[in-house]
Amino acid sequence: MLKKLFTSFRSPLRRAPRPRSTPEVLSSRQHPINRNEISRHAISVVERLQKAGYQAYLVGGCVRDLLLDIDPKDFDVATSATPEQVRAEFRNARVIGRRFKLVHVHFGREIIEVATFRANHPQGEEEENSNQAARHESGRILRDNVYGTLEDDAQRRDFTINALYYDPTQEHILDYARGMHDVRNHLVRLIGDPEQRYLEDPVRMLRAVRFAAKLDFDIEKHSAAPIRRLAPMLRDIPAARLFDEVLKLFLAGYAEYTFDLLLEHDLFAQLFPASGEALKRNPEYTEKLIREALINTDDRIHDGKSVTPAFLFAALLWPALPARVLHLQSKGMPPIPAMQEAAHELITEQCQRIAVPKRFTIPIREIWDMQERLPRRSGKRADLLLENPRFRAGYDFLLLRERAGEDTEGLGDWWTDYQEASDSQRRQMIRDLAGKPEAAGSAPRKRRRSGGKRKRGGESSGE
Repeated sequence: MLKKLFTSFRSPLRRAPRPRSTPEVLSSRQHPINRNEISRHAISVVERLQKAGYQAYLVGGCVRDLLLDIDPKDFDVATSATPEQVRAEFRNARVIGRRFKLVHVHFGREIIEVATFRANHPQGEEEENSNQAARHESGRILRDNVYGTLEDDAQRRDFTINALYYDPTQEHILDYARGMHDVRNHLVRLIGDPEQRYLEDPVRMLRAVRFAAKLDFDIEKHSAAPIRRLAPMLRDIPAARLFDEVLKLFLAGYAEYTFDLLLEHDLFAQLFPASGEALKRNPEYTEKLIREALINTDDRIHDGKSVTPAFLFAALLWPALPARVLHLQSKGMPPIPAMQEAAHELITEQCQRIAVPKRFTIPIREIWDMQERLPRRSGKRADLLLENPRFRAGYDFLLLRERAGEDTEGLGDWWTDYQEASDSQRRQMIRDLAGKPEAAGSAPRKRRRSGGKRKRGGESSGE
């Protein structure tokens, strides 16, 4: 108590001075950024804040991407104005966030995100204001609204390549952390002590992987060194936030390389624990199936086609499912109910780590359920399956399983031919199945007991 009392009387002048840095200033002749490549709305936000007497710059990923001749997906602004001051300047703006307060300035569908310069959190004996800053006992930042100077803001950013500030008025770049050096040398490097920065926010480990995959950069060795040891800290991150991060990792066109980096740094099993176990049990098949799904996702994105998280998550989790289905069947549960029960358990467990919304978990289960139904083609079942809205996703997933090495006794080829056949050809294909055992599904099936009449439609009672 006495130490705390004396600390409260200390003059701010007696505190150790914070390190300050002088930026490298690059003129328009020293960098390739062309003002005409930048959103006019982003430029107008910067210029309006500057005319109001505030400092304002384009910052972060948009500057980095422009330097690398990549079209930025959005434009962010950093300013000395507080969120409330920014809001007062723009009628089309609103303040968002609690953990990290920001302002969104709306121009139709385009949103320019404006953040106030941040400073590092108080350290040691300095007191934190819980309304501005808060930390978990592990060091993880819970609230981050400590405002500071431009120099402070540069030093508290995560990676050097994201700490570049572009002034569209003067057309020069301010570089406080040797970010230009790392852009030129294709390096993802943390600013400050890597372990401390990961402890502040473990998601930075995923961001390091994402930027390395997106930009085809290497993670600088000191920044990479602590990741495997600190990877379990991702368990402390809210599941909803991890869902957003996983979409950024896998739905940006470089999912396969991202998967390689996640495996290299022991991060994949932290995101998908059951699939991580499947990789240990059956590495060849599990990796092949996941990789095929990720390659397909990347190809669709590069071709401008739509992708659905449901199909991706179905593939990422599938290798963990068959063993659970077999276990339930060994207890006497029929195949389709066993599939449904195992799917429910697996998805429930996964959602504790990554909060997959219900709008995706339902189609995931339907895609998996289709794997038990596709082998059952006799009578009118094949035509009824073709009319099922999940048939196409289920069929595509069947082909994915076959490419990964599963033996389905030609089931994929049969369904491919059936879709292209005429009505008469389809009837013949169904007749040809008579007397043959149905092809293997996702798990071995017990023989149906003979005798007794089944109710019409009983086979679809699990739908």
